[in-house]
Amino acid sequence: MIGLISLMFTGGVSAQDCAADGEVQFLCGPVSPEDLVQVPDTDWIVAAGMEDDGYLYLANSASLGSLSVYPAADASHRFDSQRYGQCPGPVTTGFRPHGLHLVPGDADSHLLLVVRHGARESIEVFSVDASAATPGVSWIGCVVAPDGVVFNSVAATPEGGIVATHFQLPMGVVYEWQPGGDWEQVPGTETAGPNGIEISPDGSWLYIGGWGTRSLIRVSRGQQELSVDSVQVSHHIDNVRWSDDGSLLAAGHVGPEPTSIITCLSSQQCDGVSTRVTRVDVDDLTAEQIIDYPSNPEFLLGTVAIEVGDEIWVGGIAGSDRIARFSRR
Repeated sequence: MIGLISLMFTGGVSAQDCAADGEVQFLCGPVSPEDLVQVPDTDWIVAAGMEDDGYLYLANSASLGSLSVYPAADASHRFDSQRYGQCPGPVTTGFRPHGLHLVPGDADSHLLLVVRHGARESIEVFSVDASAATPGVSWIGCVVAPDGVVFNSVAATPEGGIVATHFQLPMGVVYEWQPGGDWEQVPGTETAGPNGIEISPDGSWLYIGGWGTRSLIRVSRGQQELSVDSVQVSHHIDNVRWSDDGSLLAAGHVGPEPTSIITCLSSQQCDGVSTRVTRVDVDDLTAEQIIDYPSNPEFLLGTVAIEVGDEIWVGGIAGSDRIARFSRR
């Protein structure tokens, strides 16, 4: 357990360097916070620092401080070999976290799924104990990806399984795993660069961020007839997240041409690139863009948006050491 006395800016960013950009505020510290999820009924947000030898971070919406929690010298490992019997065990080196999904549990105990690259391609599973002032994060297992598959985003199914996107151009797909089984492709999810993913509470619908198609895709799951619909947006969609009103926040980016995004990632030359967030009504598949934030030296490329109190927090990659905070008003 990590006490509040340890709470600090992990990246050593000064208050001056973390100054606002007009009406846009920042929380500084986490490096390349590609994905974000909030721990229920707390001020804490988990961020995936998508860097080689990266970290899971905890960021606090009240104090605006952050700390890295995994890997760590005192990291907790409580292997659930009964549920994750095919997992080889914990590997703390070569940890490159990517997509996140948090499964709320009873009281203060939750489940965290993490897409992991680096030393292995897998979904790493953690328990989150939110009973203390600062949540405790313990590794409990993993589900290794099929050969040749590179996961991007992940979500839990109501039955206790996992769905994850295999981002690939020109054509990727969603895979599903259930305890005791193997990964299987989900029919109807084939698309150009499937990225973010969410699932309806009853498990009947998948919502996929179509990076290559600039669309939010709705696919039926476990129903007698396959149904596939979509709505176009103004940008490549990276991650998608549920909002308080039952809509989805689809976050991503756009540039004058696809190569500008690649250039931004590889060289941090991001002229003409903009971070965008669109709110999507999942019932009638309508979309409204709510954020358009041009790239700048402090915040290069947005990838995820979540609602935190009266703000929308946007995480990004390409070495940015901060989370952007926009007023929900």
